[in-house]
Amino acid sequence: MARDFTALYGAPPEGVWAAPGRVNLIGEYTDFNEGFVMPLALPHTVVAAVRRRTDGVLRLHSADIPGPVAELDATALEPRSGGWAAYPAGVLWALARAGHTAVLGGADLHLASTVPTGAGLSSSAALEVVTAVALDELHGLGLDRPALARYAQRAENDFVGVPCGIMDQMASAACVPGHVLHLDCRDLTVRQIPFDLTAHGLTLLVVDTRVQHALGDGAYAERRAGCEEGARQLGVPHLRDLPYRALPHAFARLDDERLRRYVRHVVSDDHRVARVVALLTSGTPGDLRAIGPVLTEGHASLRDDLRISCPELDLVVSAATAAGAHGARMTGGGFGGSAVVLTEAADAERIAAAVHDAFAGAAYPAPRVFGARPSAGARRLRPAS
Repeated sequence: MARDFTALYGAPPEGVWAAPGRVNLIGEYTDFNEGFVMPLALPHTVVAAVRRRTDGVLRLHSADIPGPVAELDATALEPRSGGWAAYPAGVLWALARAGHTAVLGGADLHLASTVPTGAGLSSSAALEVVTAVALDELHGLGLDRPALARYAQRAENDFVGVPCGIMDQMASAACVPGHVLHLDCRDLTVRQIPFDLTAHGLTLLVVDTRVQHALGDGAYAERRAGCEEGARQLGVPHLRDLPYRALPHAFARLDDERLRRYVRHVVSDDHRVARVVALLTSGTPGDLRAIGPVLTEGHASLRDDLRISCPELDLVVSAATAAGAHGARMTGGGFGGSAVVLTEAADAERIAAAVHDAFAGAAYPAPRVFGARPSAGARRLRPAS
């Protein structure tokens, strides 16, 4: 990256940083309801070589997307949707609007990614977070990881125009190797929970259906608005504030069947997060396998109540569980993307083959299947040499 940066811009970078994509174990569409989530970072990352400028010019280049260097005026950025360059530009914009005006001097960035795009693995959040952590270190802004994640989220919400919650950015910024991140999306407190599946003979597979999803098409925003309307009608600040045991009473107060479904999913998924936390921290090895049915239950809720699944995701879950997996669910924003499958390590290859066979039988393009290893969050890889 440093060598390519130098060839591109004529001088070496000041450093090289990385930020990972993520999969979410459990807790979907709960983050913007100020609820609870449990993501883990993937080894797949967006890497950025970066150098500061002082002339107010922001130059951006991707090693993965054909095209010339994008050159923008760092002092005159305006919210824009469309195109990968909006994500790093939005981070600089968000930092400057918050008073971190040193970033208005501009920067040169060269980026490369191994996070599959459109797969529900948070490639956009990784792009935002790697930009934020590089600018923070280069300008000595002194931001902690929750603050970095907030600025990255603001870039996506207010600059790019996608009303995402905070989970993806926090996962990319704050995960640690060998752990799953139990995140309270209200105050961003975190608990790092050990998640050493290998030690217990287990594997978490990620199945990328290769069905491209796009969260800017209105379906995600409609569900967020529906959740907010449900909370308003129930008289709570957010659905996180509705106890699970109060669901039957809440249904009696909602006339809209769509809102009932949204409320049931969010409140139940927060409850599922609590159940998974209890199982992972029980100290009983068998309880790691017991999270499998909770994952499958979560998929049914996403499919039937939130209605954000698709035939390919449903096929992953049905084929994997029929082949003996402990559990499976879609992960991410839905309408395509990826699923996670919890299986015995000894069975992983056979279950992956069963999923491939099911896709072939349905005449779907072959999915991409790989193991998820809980990895490190955003970090500096090395100074430039």
